[in-house]
Amino acid sequence: MPLPTRNSILTIEAFADTILPGEKRTPDDRAVAGAAPGAGAVAAGALDLLQWSATGVHDGLDDFAAALDGHALAYAEELGLELDQDVPPFVALPFEHRTALVGRLTTPGHREKELWISLALFSYMAYDSAAHLNTAEAIAAGHPGLTALGIAKPGADGLWRFPDFSYGRKLADPHPDTIPTGSLP
Repeated sequence: MPLPTRNSILTIEAFADTILPGEKRTPDDRAVAGAAPGAGAVAAGALDLLQWSATGVHDGLDDFAAALDGHALAYAEELGLELDQDVPPFVALPFEHRTALVGRLTTPGHREKELWISLALFSYMAYDSAAHLNTAEAIAAGHPGLTALGIAKPGADGLWRFPDFSYGRKLADPHPDTIPTGSLP
């Protein structure tokens, strides 16, 4: 699988940052707009997740970026915005315009809505579940989304145990045929 081009990477990262904004990685970061404090989708590994073959979108990232940049050019022309030519068109849009364009692309009735919704879901998934990573390792490494969500660390044996019920009370008794492993025979 060929890796996306540099411009495609910038565009895909800018899209992920629009979905779940975060702080710029460096002062000259163009893909991450810096619209929110803390780590967002990009810092959580959205590009890595999108490049993972399990997503089914990995082979099309260059095409998705080209389509998004095409939409950005049309949007900028419609509004009379002048875009910086040093970066891809979507990256050149100010954050509020990135957000407005993504809103248009994900609106019910837009002919490409399903595509953009899927990329948005994967972008968010990188943050809220780190689906592309081993959960215990991601927590140990301080994954920003799992940390922000307060996901508990596993025990020393790598297993999670929860001494308290998540609803603050026991919901039901185990089935009488439940065996010690927790399964039914």
